[in-house]
Amino acid sequence: MFRIVLFLILIVLMAAGAAWVADQPGDVVVTWGSVRMTTSLSVFALALGIVVVAAMLVWSIFAGLWRTPGKIRRARRERRHARGRHAITHGLLAIGHGDATAARAHADVARRLAGSDPLALLLHAQSAQLEGDREGARAVFRAMAEREDTRLLGLRGLFIEAQRADDAVAAVMIADEALKIAPSSTWASHAVLGFRCAKGDWQGALNILDNNHAAGLIDKASYRRQRGVLLTARALELETQDRDLSRESVMEAVKLAPTLIPAAALAAKFESEAHQVRRAMRIVEAAWLAEPHPDLADAYAHVRLGDSARQRLTRVETLAAKTPGHIEGALAIARAAIDAAEFSRARDALKPFIEQPTQRVAMLMAEIERTEHGDSGRARTWTLRAVRARHDPVWTADGYVSDRWRPVSPVTGRIDAFRWQTPVASLPSDKAATIETSPFEEAMLAAPPPRRSSGPPDGPTDAPQEAPRQEPPRAPPLALPATTQDNSPPPAKVADGIADAASEKLAEQPAEKPAEAPVEKAAEPAAAPTLAPVSPAPAESVPPVPAASVAAAPQPAAAEPVVPPLFRSRRDLARPNSSPIQPIPAIVPVLRAPDDPGVADDEEPADEFADQIGTAKAQAGGWRGFWSRLGG
Repeated sequence: MFRIVLFLILIVLMAAGAAWVADQPGDVVVTWGSVRMTTSLSVFALALGIVVVAAMLVWSIFAGLWRTPGKIRRARRERRHARGRHAITHGLLAIGHGDATAARAHADVARRLAGSDPLALLLHAQSAQLEGDREGARAVFRAMAEREDTRLLGLRGLFIEAQRADDAVAAVMIADEALKIAPSSTWASHAVLGFRCAKGDWQGALNILDNNHAAGLIDKASYRRQRGVLLTARALELETQDRDLSRESVMEAVKLAPTLIPAAALAAKFESEAHQVRRAMRIVEAAWLAEPHPDLADAYAHVRLGDSARQRLTRVETLAAKTPGHIEGALAIARAAIDAAEFSRARDALKPFIEQPTQRVAMLMAEIERTEHGDSGRARTWTLRAVRARHDPVWTADGYVSDRWRPVSPVTGRIDAFRWQTPVASLPSDKAATIETSPFEEAMLAAPPPRRSSGPPDGPTDAPQEAPRQEPPRAPPLALPATTQDNSPPPAKVADGIADAASEKLAEQPAEKPAEAPVEKAAEPAAAPTLAPVSPAPAESVPPVPAASVAAAPQPAAAEPVVPPLFRSRRDLARPNSSPIQPIPAIVPVLRAPDDPGVADDEEPADEFADQIGTAKAQAGGWRGFWSRLGG
């Protein structure tokens, strides 16, 4: 709109000027030597305008011709630059989706058309890295490091190549050079800081951390925490060398990071040695409320030197009461109670965690059984449960598990990376196979402790006075091929229990039963566990039989008994070929049904055993009914 108004104003002014010139009287006389021209003013003004326009037109033509070579050169440069940018763009895209051939082709085009472009150098270096040409990549990065505008990028590339070549010295030197050029470079400061920590140069690491805070690379909270971590690392290293500097460092670390577990534990130790008991207890309590840890519990228990085991137990119970229901508090109480010989209090503390114990819970229960009753069988059972129990929390950083706290992750070099948590590899999974406690193991745990008699019993008995204790199960009830019988208990007890269960099933039938021969059993101690009734086996497995059958069946002395999967050794469980869980078969010589195709017609079992099986089969209406009645 403004342009239209301006154009109209110009038209009006030109019309007014033309009208004014036309209204002026007089002539214009031009004399040039012998030439004399006379014309009116309006004609002279029109001719002058035409001359001016023609001169401008001629000047424009000559100027255009003069500038044409330069325009052609600029146009060619722009076309090359556009083609180079196009090659760079598509080359970076090819690198992004991993096409090394296309990336190399675009890199060659970009280097030919835009060789001085920093992006062309970067594309050439990254395409060399993608193809695995380390020497070519390093050459390009060195060329970039020599240029002023790409020096930091070139150093960064050389640093990465040095890391890939496992050249730690060269990587640190490059990072140090980059840090001198750009003190605010995050990757350079991180690399140099990690190197200082790995070398044990805690003062140098603290100086770099201060520079990062001054440059604004980290906030105040992160700076305080990381400084506390570095001070704690220095204090732990100097604990036996320079105790004064160690104490000064850890006290400053506790002020900066009061919830840092190693700092709190070491500070409490120094305070207790200085007889500052209340101050040491406050330091431990502050860290315990943030994250309970066994080191804190141990420091709290020994905060006053010379206390008895019962006094330590009382103090630990006070600390555990601050976080009720936490497993670390229960473990600390159990540990102190065992030291004080208060086994009932230790059991009460661990009772909520016995259903699904962790490894430390199972090991403490094993120690309780061994120390309180001298029951090596139950202790061994709890030890076996600890083998396959859930893992306890450990110091973990970036998937790396350490037996102690460290200030820096050995994987990434990150400060304060270690956390007290359960390792990722031991976390439960919905698809993972769950191994339950075996029936024999549950019977061992449910049985009361054995009674130790100082003399022989009052009345006569046919059983021996002392029977050897049955060994606990060596493995969970996995159905593996019974190839060995190493470290297995005598199978007679299991056979008796299975035979008794089968006899009870047959006794529930209203029909008459054939006379059963008495079963001769070896005497067992009072604490021997009683096995639960066993579920019926599938059709292809060996069924359980009555007790009389066990006694009547022939038992060759030279043949080794068939050991159920419950009593497999750990060596057998380690074999890769495992089958699904199956019921425990009866421990008797393998007998087949008369109609089994695997037995010849002329093969007959013992007469007494055959009569009993035949009677039970007739009462149940066939073999299928016989197996179903046995299974209830």
